[in-house]
Amino acid sequence: MYLTKSTNIHRIGFVSTRFQGTDGVSLETGKWRQVLEKMGYDCYFFSGLSDWDPAKSMVVDEAFFGHPIIEDIQERCFGTVTRGEGLTGEIQAIRFRLKRAIYEFVESFNIDLLIVENALTIPMNIPLGLALTEYIAETGIPTIAHHHDFAWERQRFSVNCIEDYLAMSFPPRLHTINHVVINSEGRQLLSYRCGLSSIIIPNVFDFDTEPPKLDDYGRTLRKDLGVADDETLLLQPTRMVARKGIEHAIELANRLKGKKAKLLISHQERDEGSEYYERTMDYAKILGVDVIVRPDIIGAERGTTEEPDGAPGKKKYSLWDCYLNADFVTYPSTYEGFGNAFLEAIWFRKPILVNRYSIFQQDIEPLDFDVVVMENYVTPETIETVEAILNSDGAVDVMTSKNYELGRKFFSFKLLEQRLHQVMMNFGQF
Repeated sequence: MYLTKSTNIHRIGFVSTRFQGTDGVSLETGKWRQVLEKMGYDCYFFSGLSDWDPAKSMVVDEAFFGHPIIEDIQERCFGTVTRGEGLTGEIQAIRFRLKRAIYEFVESFNIDLLIVENALTIPMNIPLGLALTEYIAETGIPTIAHHHDFAWERQRFSVNCIEDYLAMSFPPRLHTINHVVINSEGRQLLSYRCGLSSIIIPNVFDFDTEPPKLDDYGRTLRKDLGVADDETLLLQPTRMVARKGIEHAIELANRLKGKKAKLLISHQERDEGSEYYERTMDYAKILGVDVIVRPDIIGAERGTTEEPDGAPGKKKYSLWDCYLNADFVTYPSTYEGFGNAFLEAIWFRKPILVNRYSIFQQDIEPLDFDVVVMENYVTPETIETVEAILNSDGAVDVMTSKNYELGRKFFSFKLLEQRLHQVMMNFGQF
Protein backbone atom coordinates (compact mmCIF):
# COMPACT_ATOMS: atom_id res chain seq x y z
CA MET A 1 0.00 0.00 0.00
CA TYR A 2 1.48 3.38 -1.02
CA LEU A 3 1.07 6.54 0.99
CA THR A 4 -0.59 9.56 -0.60
CA LYS A 5 0.62 13.15 -0.51
CA SER A 6 -1.37 15.73 1.37
CA THR A 7 -0.27 18.56 -0.97
CA ASN A 8 -0.96 19.19 -4.66
CA ILE A 9 0.71 16.88 -7.13
CA HIS A 10 4.17 18.06 -8.07
CA ARG A 11 6.02 17.38 -11.29
CA ILE A 12 9.37 15.65 -11.18
CA GLY A 13 11.95 15.83 -13.94
CA PHE A 14 14.41 12.96 -14.24
CA VAL A 15 17.69 13.79 -15.99
CA SER A 16 20.24 11.29 -17.29
CA THR A 17 22.44 10.63 -20.29
CA ARG A 18 20.03 7.89 -21.45
CA PHE A 19 16.78 6.21 -20.54
CA GLN A 20 16.94 3.15 -22.71
CA GLY A 21 17.59 -0.56 -22.44
CA THR A 22 18.57 -2.56 -19.37
CA ASP A 23 21.57 -0.69 -17.94
CA GLY A 24 21.51 -0.32 -14.17
CA VAL A 25 20.73 3.40 -14.12
CA SER A 26 17.77 3.07 -16.49
CA LEU A 27 16.42 0.07 -14.58
CA GLU A 28 16.66 1.81 -11.21
CA THR A 29 15.17 5.02 -12.57
CA GLY A 30 12.20 3.00 -13.80
CA LYS A 31 11.64 1.70 -10.29
CA TRP A 32 11.82 5.20 -8.80
CA ARG A 33 9.36 6.38 -11.44
CA GLN A 34 6.95 3.56 -10.64
CA VAL A 35 6.97 4.27 -6.91
CA LEU A 36 6.81 8.06 -7.28
CA GLU A 37 3.86 7.87 -9.67
CA LYS A 38 1.99 5.63 -7.23
CA MET A 39 2.74 8.24 -4.57
CA GLY A 40 0.97 10.80 -6.77
CA TYR A 41 3.78 12.57 -8.62
CA ASP A 42 3.97 13.19 -12.36
CA CYS A 43 7.32 12.23 -13.88
CA TYR A 44 9.08 13.62 -16.97
CA PHE A 45 12.41 12.79 -18.57
CA PHE A 46 15.38 14.64 -20.07
CA SER A 47 18.15 12.61 -21.72
CA GLY A 48 20.31 12.15 -24.79
CA LEU A 49 18.86 8.77 -25.74
CA SER A 50 15.44 7.43 -24.82
CA ASP A 51 12.83 4.83 -25.64
CA TRP A 52 10.51 6.04 -22.88
CA ASP A 53 7.16 7.85 -23.28
CA PRO A 54 7.84 10.54 -25.92
CA ALA A 55 4.97 12.68 -24.65
CA LYS A 56 6.78 13.06 -21.33
CA SER A 57 10.34 13.15 -22.66
CA MET A 58 12.79 15.65 -24.07
CA VAL A 59 15.73 14.20 -25.97
CA VAL A 60 18.82 16.29 -26.73
CA ASP A 61 21.43 14.33 -28.65
CA GLU A 62 24.49 15.84 -26.98
CA ALA A 63 23.24 14.78 -23.55
CA PHE A 64 24.08 11.16 -24.49
CA PHE A 65 27.55 10.03 -23.43
CA GLY A 66 27.84 8.03 -26.65
CA HIS A 67 27.36 11.05 -28.92
CA PRO A 68 30.46 11.35 -31.18
CA ILE A 69 31.27 14.87 -30.00
CA ILE A 70 30.99 13.85 -26.34
CA GLU A 71 33.12 10.75 -26.91
CA ASP A 72 35.79 12.92 -28.57
CA ILE A 73 35.78 15.28 -25.59
CA GLN A 74 36.09 12.32 -23.20
CA GLU A 75 39.07 10.99 -25.13
CA ARG A 76 40.87 14.34 -24.85
CA CYS A 77 40.03 14.97 -21.18
CA PHE A 78 41.48 11.78 -19.69
CA GLY A 79 44.99 10.38 -19.79
CA THR A 80 46.54 13.87 -19.83
CA VAL A 81 46.96 16.64 -17.26
CA THR A 82 46.74 19.78 -19.42
CA ARG A 83 43.73 21.14 -21.31
CA GLY A 84 44.06 23.30 -24.36
CA GLU A 85 42.04 26.47 -24.84
CA GLY A 86 40.22 24.88 -27.77
CA LEU A 87 38.98 21.96 -25.69
CA THR A 88 37.79 24.32 -22.98
CA GLY A 89 35.87 26.29 -25.59
CA GLU A 90 34.21 23.16 -26.99
CA ILE A 91 33.13 22.01 -23.54
CA GLN A 92 31.73 25.41 -22.66
CA ALA A 93 29.84 25.74 -25.94
CA ILE A 94 28.07 22.41 -25.44
CA ARG A 95 27.54 23.23 -21.77
CA PHE A 96 25.71 26.40 -22.80
CA ARG A 97 23.48 24.59 -25.33
CA LEU A 98 22.60 21.87 -22.82
CA LYS A 99 21.83 24.41 -20.11
CA ARG A 100 19.41 26.21 -22.43
CA ALA A 101 17.79 22.85 -23.19
CA ILE A 102 17.40 22.11 -19.46
CA TYR A 103 15.73 25.52 -18.99
CA GLU A 104 13.35 24.63 -21.83
CA PHE A 105 12.64 21.18 -20.36
CA VAL A 106 11.77 22.55 -16.92
CA GLU A 107 9.63 25.36 -18.34
CA SER A 108 7.84 23.17 -20.90
CA PHE A 109 6.80 20.52 -18.37
CA ASN A 110 6.48 22.91 -15.41
CA ILE A 111 8.95 20.85 -13.35
CA ASP A 112 9.06 21.39 -9.57
CA LEU A 113 11.94 19.09 -8.67
CA LEU A 114 14.85 17.46 -10.54
CA ILE A 115 16.17 13.96 -9.95
CA VAL A 116 19.54 13.66 -11.65
CA GLU A 117 20.48 10.05 -12.36
CA ASN A 118 24.29 9.67 -12.25
CA ALA A 119 24.90 12.68 -14.51
CA LEU A 120 26.36 14.58 -11.52
CA THR A 121 28.33 11.55 -10.40
CA ILE A 122 30.45 9.87 -13.05
CA PRO A 123 32.03 12.18 -15.67
CA MET A 124 30.79 10.37 -18.77
CA ASN A 125 29.37 13.64 -20.14
CA ILE A 126 31.27 16.60 -18.75
CA PRO A 127 29.25 19.38 -20.47
CA LEU A 128 26.00 17.91 -19.15
CA GLY A 129 27.30 17.86 -15.58
CA LEU A 130 28.44 21.48 -15.87
CA ALA A 131 25.13 22.52 -17.41
CA LEU A 132 23.13 20.90 -14.64
CA THR A 133 25.28 22.45 -11.92
CA GLU A 134 24.90 25.94 -13.37
CA TYR A 135 21.16 25.51 -13.89
CA ILE A 136 20.62 24.36 -10.31
CA ALA A 137 22.79 27.20 -8.98
CA GLU A 138 20.98 29.80 -11.08
CA THR A 139 17.44 28.67 -10.26
CA GLY A 140 17.70 27.05 -6.83
CA ILE A 141 15.40 24.27 -8.02
CA PRO A 142 15.10 21.45 -5.46
CA THR A 143 17.24 18.56 -6.71
CA ILE A 144 17.97 14.97 -5.77
CA ALA A 145 21.34 13.82 -7.06
CA HIS A 146 21.08 10.03 -7.31
CA HIS A 147 24.66 8.72 -7.37
CA HIS A 148 25.40 5.27 -8.80
CA ASP A 149 29.10 5.39 -9.80
CA PHE A 150 31.61 7.99 -8.62
CA ALA A 151 34.62 9.08 -10.66
CA TRP A 152 37.03 7.88 -7.97
CA GLU A 153 35.70 4.33 -8.40
CA ARG A 154 37.07 4.13 -11.97
CA GLN A 155 40.81 4.05 -12.58
CA ARG A 156 40.43 5.45 -16.09
CA PHE A 157 39.33 8.80 -14.65
CA SER A 158 42.28 9.21 -12.27
CA VAL A 159 44.55 11.03 -14.77
CA ASN A 160 42.73 13.99 -16.28
CA CYS A 161 42.91 17.64 -17.29
CA ILE A 162 39.52 18.63 -15.84
CA GLU A 163 40.09 18.65 -12.09
CA ASP A 164 38.30 21.99 -11.91
CA TYR A 165 35.24 20.55 -13.62
CA LEU A 166 35.25 17.42 -11.47
CA ALA A 167 35.39 19.54 -8.31
CA MET A 168 32.58 21.75 -9.59
CA SER A 169 30.08 19.19 -10.83
CA PHE A 170 30.91 15.57 -9.99
CA PRO A 171 29.24 15.98 -7.56
CA PRO A 172 28.43 19.68 -6.97
CA ARG A 173 28.19 21.31 -3.58
CA LEU A 174 24.93 23.27 -3.66
CA HIS A 175 22.49 23.79 -0.80
CA THR A 176 19.41 22.87 -2.87
CA ILE A 177 20.79 19.40 -3.73
CA ASN A 178 20.03 16.36 -1.59
CA HIS A 179 22.46 13.54 -2.29
CA VAL A 180 21.39 9.89 -2.49
CA VAL A 181 23.89 7.02 -2.71
CA ILE A 182 23.26 3.32 -3.22
CA ASN A 183 25.65 1.85 -0.65
CA SER A 184 27.38 2.60 2.65
CA GLU A 185 30.83 2.94 1.07
CA GLY A 186 29.49 5.66 -1.21
CA ARG A 187 28.10 7.58 1.76
CA GLN A 188 31.42 7.35 3.62
CA LEU A 189 33.54 8.44 0.67
CA LEU A 190 31.17 11.23 -0.36
CA SER A 191 31.51 12.64 3.13
CA TYR A 192 35.29 12.11 3.29
CA ARG A 193 36.15 13.41 -0.19
CA CYS A 194 33.52 16.13 -0.64
CA GLY A 195 32.20 16.96 2.82
CA LEU A 196 28.67 16.10 1.68
CA SER A 197 26.03 14.22 3.67
CA SER A 198 23.75 11.74 1.95
CA ILE A 199 21.09 9.12 2.46
CA ILE A 200 21.41 5.49 1.34
CA ILE A 201 18.71 4.13 -0.94
CA PRO A 202 19.89 0.71 -2.13
CA ASN A 203 18.82 -0.85 -5.38
CA VAL A 204 15.40 -2.40 -4.92
CA PHE A 205 13.01 -4.79 -6.63
CA ASP A 206 9.26 -5.32 -6.57
CA PHE A 207 9.30 -8.39 -4.35
CA ASP A 208 5.58 -8.02 -3.68
CA THR A 209 4.98 -9.09 -7.29
CA GLU A 210 5.68 -12.70 -8.20
CA PRO A 211 8.05 -13.30 -11.15
CA PRO A 212 6.51 -14.57 -14.39
CA LYS A 213 6.37 -18.29 -15.12
CA LEU A 214 8.09 -19.92 -18.07
CA ASP A 215 5.51 -19.95 -20.88
CA ASP A 216 5.39 -21.49 -24.34
CA TYR A 217 6.99 -18.39 -25.87
CA GLY A 218 10.02 -18.43 -23.60
CA ARG A 219 10.38 -22.20 -23.53
CA THR A 220 11.97 -22.20 -27.01
CA LEU A 221 14.87 -19.94 -26.00
CA ARG A 222 17.21 -22.79 -25.09
CA LYS A 223 16.65 -24.46 -28.44
CA ASP A 224 17.21 -21.18 -30.32
CA LEU A 225 20.47 -20.72 -28.39
CA GLY A 226 21.60 -24.25 -29.19
CA VAL A 227 21.34 -25.50 -25.59
CA ALA A 228 20.21 -29.12 -25.32
CA ASP A 229 17.93 -30.42 -22.58
CA ASP A 230 20.79 -32.32 -20.91
CA GLU A 231 23.10 -29.27 -20.90
CA THR A 232 23.44 -26.76 -18.05
CA LEU A 233 22.76 -23.12 -18.88
CA LEU A 234 24.71 -20.64 -16.77
CA LEU A 235 23.50 -17.05 -17.02
CA GLN A 236 25.81 -14.04 -16.67
CA PRO A 237 23.21 -11.21 -16.58
CA THR A 238 25.62 -8.31 -17.11
CA ARG A 239 27.44 -6.26 -19.71
CA MET A 240 30.84 -7.42 -20.93
CA VAL A 241 33.14 -5.09 -19.02
CA ALA A 242 36.24 -6.04 -17.06
CA ARG A 243 34.87 -5.46 -13.57
CA LYS A 244 32.17 -8.09 -14.16
CA GLY A 245 34.81 -10.84 -13.83
CA ILE A 246 33.29 -12.95 -16.60
CA GLU A 247 36.46 -15.03 -16.90
CA HIS A 248 35.52 -16.61 -13.56
CA ALA A 249 32.15 -17.67 -14.97
CA ILE A 250 33.95 -19.19 -17.95
CA GLU A 251 36.25 -21.11 -15.63
CA LEU A 252 33.26 -22.36 -13.65
CA ALA A 253 31.63 -23.63 -16.85
CA ASN A 254 34.86 -25.39 -17.82
CA ARG A 255 35.24 -27.11 -14.45
CA LEU A 256 31.65 -28.37 -14.22
CA LYS A 257 32.81 -31.38 -16.20
CA GLY A 258 29.73 -33.57 -15.88
CA LYS A 259 27.24 -30.78 -16.49
CA LYS A 260 27.93 -29.84 -20.13
CA ALA A 261 27.75 -26.20 -19.09
CA LYS A 262 27.28 -23.32 -21.50
CA LEU A 263 27.47 -19.65 -20.53
CA LEU A 264 24.91 -17.10 -21.73
CA ILE A 265 25.88 -13.44 -21.45
CA SER A 266 22.70 -11.40 -21.61
CA HIS A 267 23.88 -7.85 -22.35
CA GLN A 268 25.75 -6.92 -25.51
CA GLU A 269 26.60 -3.32 -24.56
CA ARG A 270 30.32 -2.52 -24.52
CA ASP A 271 30.29 0.95 -22.99
CA GLU A 272 33.97 0.63 -22.05
CA GLY A 273 35.31 -0.63 -25.40
CA SER A 274 35.75 -4.01 -27.08
CA GLU A 275 39.10 -5.16 -25.71
CA TYR A 276 37.62 -7.03 -22.76
CA TYR A 277 35.00 -8.63 -24.99
CA GLU A 278 37.66 -9.93 -27.36
CA ARG A 279 39.86 -11.14 -24.50
CA THR A 280 36.90 -12.90 -22.88
CA MET A 281 35.90 -14.71 -26.06
CA ASP A 282 39.51 -15.78 -26.66
CA TYR A 283 39.74 -17.10 -23.11
CA ALA A 284 36.55 -19.11 -23.62
CA LYS A 285 38.02 -20.70 -26.76
CA ILE A 286 41.18 -21.65 -24.87
CA LEU A 287 39.11 -23.39 -22.18
CA GLY A 288 36.70 -24.91 -24.66
CA VAL A 289 33.63 -23.19 -23.20
CA ASP A 290 30.66 -22.30 -25.38
CA VAL A 291 29.92 -18.64 -24.58
CA ILE A 292 26.64 -17.43 -26.03
CA VAL A 293 26.23 -13.75 -26.91
CA ARG A 294 23.11 -13.26 -29.04
CA PRO A 295 22.00 -9.61 -29.19
CA ASP A 296 20.14 -10.50 -32.39
CA ILE A 297 17.52 -12.47 -30.47
CA ILE A 298 17.91 -11.15 -26.88
CA GLY A 299 16.84 -7.61 -26.02
CA ALA A 300 15.08 -5.54 -23.41
CA GLU A 301 11.67 -6.87 -24.46
CA ARG A 302 10.13 -9.66 -26.47
CA GLY A 303 9.54 -8.98 -30.14
CA THR A 304 10.52 -9.99 -33.65
CA THR A 305 13.80 -9.46 -35.44
CA GLU A 306 13.94 -7.41 -38.63
CA GLU A 307 15.04 -9.52 -41.57
CA PRO A 308 16.18 -8.34 -45.03
CA ASP A 309 13.88 -8.47 -48.06
CA GLY A 310 10.79 -8.73 -45.90
CA ALA A 311 11.58 -12.24 -44.70
CA PRO A 312 9.71 -13.46 -41.61
CA GLY A 313 11.36 -12.28 -38.40
CA LYS A 314 12.70 -14.55 -35.67
CA LYS A 315 11.47 -14.55 -32.10
CA LYS A 316 13.23 -12.04 -29.88
CA TYR A 317 13.48 -12.81 -26.17
CA SER A 318 13.75 -10.62 -23.07
CA LEU A 319 16.17 -10.68 -20.15
CA TRP A 320 13.37 -12.25 -18.11
CA ASP A 321 13.28 -15.19 -20.55
CA CYS A 322 17.01 -15.66 -19.94
CA TYR A 323 16.48 -15.91 -16.18
CA LEU A 324 13.54 -18.29 -16.54
CA ASN A 325 15.60 -20.67 -18.69
CA ALA A 326 18.80 -20.50 -16.63
CA ASP A 327 19.87 -23.31 -14.31
CA PHE A 328 22.32 -21.14 -12.38
CA VAL A 329 23.32 -17.45 -12.27
CA THR A 330 26.95 -16.27 -12.16
CA TYR A 331 27.84 -12.88 -10.68
CA PRO A 332 31.62 -12.86 -10.13
CA SER A 333 32.06 -9.07 -10.28
CA THR A 334 35.18 -7.53 -8.78
CA TYR A 335 33.26 -4.30 -8.12
CA GLU A 336 29.60 -3.24 -8.18
CA GLY A 337 27.85 -0.11 -6.97
CA PHE A 338 25.22 -2.41 -5.51
CA GLY A 339 23.98 -5.29 -7.63
CA ASN A 340 20.81 -5.20 -9.76
CA ALA A 341 21.56 -8.62 -11.20
CA PHE A 342 21.82 -10.04 -7.69
CA LEU A 343 18.31 -8.85 -6.83
CA GLU A 344 16.94 -10.10 -10.16
CA ALA A 345 18.35 -13.58 -9.52
CA ILE A 346 16.85 -13.58 -6.03
CA TRP A 347 13.47 -12.49 -7.44
CA PHE A 348 13.49 -15.30 -9.99
CA ARG A 349 14.46 -17.76 -7.24
CA LYS A 350 17.64 -18.82 -8.99
CA PRO A 351 20.79 -20.08 -7.22
CA ILE A 352 23.69 -17.68 -7.67
CA LEU A 353 27.48 -17.50 -7.41
CA VAL A 354 28.78 -14.17 -6.08
CA ASN A 355 32.31 -12.86 -5.78
CA ARG A 356 32.66 -11.06 -2.44
CA TYR A 357 33.05 -7.56 -3.90
CA SER A 358 33.32 -4.84 -1.29
CA ILE A 359 29.71 -3.60 -1.40
CA PHE A 360 28.40 -7.16 -1.17
CA GLN A 361 30.53 -7.70 1.94
CA GLN A 362 29.34 -4.48 3.60
CA ASP A 363 25.68 -4.18 2.65
CA ILE A 364 24.36 -7.57 1.46
CA GLU A 365 26.31 -10.45 3.00
CA PRO A 366 25.45 -9.50 6.63
CA LEU A 367 21.76 -10.09 5.78
CA ASP A 368 22.48 -13.84 5.49
CA PHE A 369 21.50 -14.59 1.90
CA ASP A 370 22.15 -18.23 0.97
CA VAL A 371 24.45 -17.96 -2.04
CA VAL A 372 27.67 -19.54 -3.28
CA VAL A 373 30.52 -17.13 -2.56
CA MET A 374 34.03 -16.95 -3.95
CA GLU A 375 37.06 -14.87 -2.97
CA ASN A 376 38.43 -13.52 -6.28
CA TYR A 377 38.97 -16.94 -7.83
CA VAL A 378 37.20 -20.27 -8.32
CA THR A 379 38.30 -23.05 -5.96
CA PRO A 380 37.56 -26.81 -5.86
CA GLU A 381 35.17 -26.05 -2.99
CA THR A 382 33.33 -23.59 -5.23
CA ILE A 383 32.86 -26.26 -7.88
CA GLU A 384 31.71 -28.87 -5.35
CA THR A 385 29.12 -26.49 -3.90
CA VAL A 386 27.72 -25.52 -7.30
CA GLU A 387 27.55 -29.17 -8.38
CA ALA A 388 25.74 -30.12 -5.17
CA ILE A 389 23.15 -27.41 -5.79
CA LEU A 390 22.63 -28.41 -9.42
CA ASN A 391 22.15 -32.02 -8.33
CA SER A 392 19.42 -31.24 -5.79
CA ASP A 393 16.17 -29.53 -6.70
CA GLY A 394 15.18 -29.63 -3.03
CA ALA A 395 18.24 -27.67 -1.97
CA VAL A 396 17.57 -25.09 -4.67
CA ASP A 397 13.99 -24.61 -3.50
CA VAL A 398 15.01 -24.11 0.14
CA MET A 399 17.81 -21.63 -0.51
CA THR A 400 15.99 -19.59 -3.15
CA SER A 401 12.80 -19.33 -1.06
CA LYS A 402 14.84 -18.03 1.87
CA ASN A 403 16.58 -15.50 -0.37
CA TYR A 404 13.28 -14.27 -1.81
CA GLU A 405 11.91 -13.53 1.66
CA LEU A 406 15.09 -11.67 2.63
CA GLY A 407 14.85 -9.63 -0.57
CA ARG A 408 11.25 -8.72 0.24
CA LYS A 409 12.30 -7.64 3.73
CA PHE A 410 15.34 -5.53 2.89
CA PHE A 411 15.14 -4.45 -0.79
CA SER A 412 11.46 -3.97 -1.63
CA PHE A 413 9.55 -1.07 -3.15
CA LYS A 414 8.19 -0.34 0.33
CA LEU A 415 11.72 0.50 1.47
CA LEU A 416 12.16 2.78 -1.55
CA GLU A 417 8.91 4.57 -0.78
CA GLN A 418 9.94 5.16 2.84
CA ARG A 419 13.34 6.54 1.87
CA LEU A 420 11.89 8.79 -0.84
CA HIS A 421 9.47 10.29 1.68
CA GLN A 422 12.44 10.97 3.93
CA VAL A 423 14.28 12.80 1.14
CA MET A 424 11.19 14.73 0.03
CA MET A 425 10.65 16.01 3.55
CA ASN A 426 14.02 17.76 3.37
CA PHE A 427 12.58 20.13 0.77
CA GLY A 428 9.84 21.40 3.10
CA GLN A 429 7.00 21.84 0.63
CA PHE A 430 6.74 18.12 -0.20
